[in-house]
Amino acid sequence: MDFNLDPGWQLLPIGGDTGTAYMGTRAQEKVFLKRNMSPFLAALSVAGITPKLIWTKRISSGDTLTAQEWLNGRNLNSDEMSQKMVPELLSKIHRSKQLRSMLRQVGGETITPSGLLANYFDDLSNDLKNHPLLTDIFHQLNERQPELSTDDYTVCHGDLNHRNWLRSDANQLYLVDWESAKIADPAMDLSLVMSEYIPSMQWRDWLESYHESLEDNDLLNRINWYYKMAILQRIKKAHGLGRFHEMNQALVELQKYNAEMN
Repeated sequence: MDFNLDPGWQLLPIGGDTGTAYMGTRAQEKVFLKRNMSPFLAALSVAGITPKLIWTKRISSGDTLTAQEWLNGRNLNSDEMSQKMVPELLSKIHRSKQLRSMLRQVGGETITPSGLLANYFDDLSNDLKNHPLLTDIFHQLNERQPELSTDDYTVCHGDLNHRNWLRSDANQLYLVDWESAKIADPAMDLSLVMSEYIPSMQWRDWLESYHESLEDNDLLNRINWYYKMAILQRIKKAHGLGRFHEMNQALVELQKYNAEMN
């Protein structure tokens, strides 16, 4: 692909399945290049959430190419997700009214509980519609939808896998890969981190670093709701792809989580 870069640039494809990310080098210069990044990236860069945005240009294909500062560092491992810097950065993101305003300006989608339920049920196979556990969970979620006002919704990353957290050699933490960013209840993000990476006995300390309290029953109920919803979506996706072993693992996880939380 012709990126219309100045002479001397060399590109090396890196990571991921989309084929849109590259390391660009020229002499002593090195940058992270990606095609068709959201314009929301500029706001994230200014806020120090992602590595610094250097330039953006439109290339001959009509795609947009962005260059970000190349940082030496590494992704967090699973155990490091319990470290204080993770909830602190997530709290900064969720509490930023400027980021929320910018995401809305570039057309960021707002996600509601009713919308998630409708999306799950749309084109759901009869096998899953008739599954006793899934039917019970769906009815639970439908009857207990979180009632947080959309005025209190925040920017949510939507894919807080530990591989999307970058720790630089200077010990600065960044959150990358914002393609799934939405405006939603912050409990949606919290549910994915806390249930996946944080042992329940550490929830109190982790939430304190996020500047919330374990005694906030409404928050805990919302976290519980969104995590169950995420497992339902994972089961539907695995079933549609014919990944039945993965689907069965998620079913076991859902049954165990439901028993622990009820």
